[in-house]
Amino acid sequence: MEMKKRLTLELRNKKPGEVKELVLDNCRSDDGKIVGLSSDFENLEFLSMININLLSVSNLPKLNKLRKLELSDNRISGGLEVLAERTPNLTHLNLSGNKIKDINTLEPLKKLPNLHSLDLFNCEVTMLINYRESVFTLLPQLTYLDGFDADDQEAPDSDPEADGDGLEDEYENGEEGEEEDDDDEEDDLDEEVIDDEEDEDDDLEGEEEEDGVDDEEDEEEDGEDDEEDEADDDLPRGEKRKRNLEDEGEEDPEDEEDDEDD
Repeated sequence: MEMKKRLTLELRNKKPGEVKELVLDNCRSDDGKIVGLSSDFENLEFLSMININLLSVSNLPKLNKLRKLELSDNRISGGLEVLAERTPNLTHLNLSGNKIKDINTLEPLKKLPNLHSLDLFNCEVTMLINYRESVFTLLPQLTYLDGFDADDQEAPDSDPEADGDGLEDEYENGEEGEEEDDDDEEDDLDEEVIDDEEDEDDDLEGEEEEDGVDDEEDEEEDGEDDEEDEADDDLPRGEKRKRNLEDEGEEDPEDEEDDEDD
């Protein structure tokens, strides 16, 4: 796809001044030059033109707010002074996979005071002796070269202050910690509930056993009473009456009469 057509598609009926990010990767440049891009993209902050067969950035318009420029996998060999003139606030520049051979080719980048990250992977210049020391000496404003600082400390994947990733990670970790604490508390509560239920079951079993003993004693007493009642029923009426009176502590009137006659 040609660059002009790709630009039209990327705009999606927006005005150039409303666009902050623009990706034109893998389209076709016109004779190795940038076409269709103008200074009307005055608010553009991120521009990516990877693998579009660029030979030069001479047609790059004035983009004062541009901070990140991706130009990897092209055929650029020089002319970087254009970047210093037209993208004065550039902070990230990726020239990986281009035709840069000499350290001196990078000298125009000294005029980019905010440039702190430069990538030159797969460029011939990286094969030079003392390549890293030479570039850091030439461009003292740099913090990272090819993803590492002067002390070989790797650069973070992204800038936490710029995209808020650091804050999101911290917030997520805090939530996870809270969730873990909540889970622990729930587990403790569940264990306490289980213990309480087991204690209640033990109490109930004890009560049931006691009730069983009492019931058995009641049944035995009832059985004895029933046997006595049955024995009384078998006695003659007079004997039964006499026994009842004896149980109540009274004497039989007939016995009293017999005593009087004597």
